[in-house]
Amino acid sequence: MPLRERILIIEDDDGLRHVMQTQLHREGYETTSAVGAEEAIEILSKSSQHLIITDLNLPGASGIELLRKVHAENPGTAVVVMTAFGTVQTAVEAMKAGAYDYIVKPIHPYELKTLVSRALDHYRLIEEVQVLRTALDRKYAFEQIIGSSKALLKALDVAARVAATDATVLICGETGTGKELVAKAIHLRSARRERPFTTINCGAIPRELLESELFGHMKGSFTGALNHKKGKVEMVDGGSLLLDEIGEMPLELQVRILRLIQEREIEKIGAASSTKVDVRIIAATHRDLAAMVAEGTFREDLYYRLLVVPVMIPPLRERREDIPELVLHFLEKFRLKHSRPDLTLPASLFPYFSNYNWPGNVRQLENVLERIVLLSPVSEITSEELPDFLFSQNPLREIAPIELPEEGISLESLEQELILRVLKKFNGNQTRAAQFLGLTRRTLAYRLEKIGSGGEIPKGLKQNAG
Repeated sequence: MPLRERILIIEDDDGLRHVMQTQLHREGYETTSAVGAEEAIEILSKSSQHLIITDLNLPGASGIELLRKVHAENPGTAVVVMTAFGTVQTAVEAMKAGAYDYIVKPIHPYELKTLVSRALDHYRLIEEVQVLRTALDRKYAFEQIIGSSKALLKALDVAARVAATDATVLICGETGTGKELVAKAIHLRSARRERPFTTINCGAIPRELLESELFGHMKGSFTGALNHKKGKVEMVDGGSLLLDEIGEMPLELQVRILRLIQEREIEKIGAASSTKVDVRIIAATHRDLAAMVAEGTFREDLYYRLLVVPVMIPPLRERREDIPELVLHFLEKFRLKHSRPDLTLPASLFPYFSNYNWPGNVRQLENVLERIVLLSPVSEITSEELPDFLFSQNPLREIAPIELPEEGISLESLEQELILRVLKKFNGNQTRAAQFLGLTRRTLAYRLEKIGSGGEIPKGLKQNAG
């Protein structure tokens, strides 16, 4: 049975209080009543209320005094005030004290019903937004960035410390390391967290559109400009703007970004004057900006403006100890997403992930795990489901102990035996076998020719060898 919303009615007129309580009870609300402020405060100390409807003229403390107390101690509770005077001055004073709205006596049943419904909807929406914001905070908080390696924790410590300030931040790291995730965490840890956060990918927007996208334009400023348009900078006023891949930004626009950082103002295309804005700039790049400055492809003055606090996100190959935790995280994520709760990954396969260099970093690892979850035909993942490239940097494997005879051993025979065992393991697949042995496909084919000339390749493997 759904929870009924609780309403407290505070009114010293017994007849009016009884009528309102009866009407709201019929509408499905759970109602309580009080004659004055003291009784109401006692009720509130024992039971929270979703809505309070109070007269402004009460015995003892006034309705305005009660309203201020409720607003301070129970900000999630909506308050509607009743007044017999209905003056603008009374209404304004009540609204300033935290009232949602007011209603004038005598009270019409339909008017009361509508106002109560509207007030509860408003505060229900506020509560839902707070729940969503809390969920987002958890999702993008620093604590939710997977990994505990020294290299990662050092980067996150710098990011967390600078987040509380309003300083410009430059996040550096290879593609797929999670730069945007760190930028969102910085925003959510800052004083601007209640304001917008948005991202502009400087390399994904055509050069001729990037200026308009960033700064906006005036109607008629160029062909196709049929209306005034706000740019992303103005739309995020008061919040944070992530300039992703800023190394791809054209030189002629870099000076505009420099002005934004220094002067806190922008100039729309076709505008006669500049517009003041209050935006925190967070930039991210996988490029070597210092080298670009030396080459003349990135402005030196902008580079040093961005370099107030650099945050260096390490590539995955430099924090291999985080890989098992990431594998488990993504495995769980995609098991839920694709309804495969029984799918397991044996511990024996973890070295394949940990010893690969992951040039695409965390994003590549995430994509690989999703593909494995989607395509695995069995409930326990085997090496057959792993992508071929994971075998190219496979760790040293345990090989069955070899007894060394007194009369010596043939290295050539030992090599042949090992190659044939690996071919058998992969059902004659030369590509997988070569990767497993750390050889090129051509080298393995050459060595197989040597073995084949002696007629020692089993028939089944010889058929698959090509």
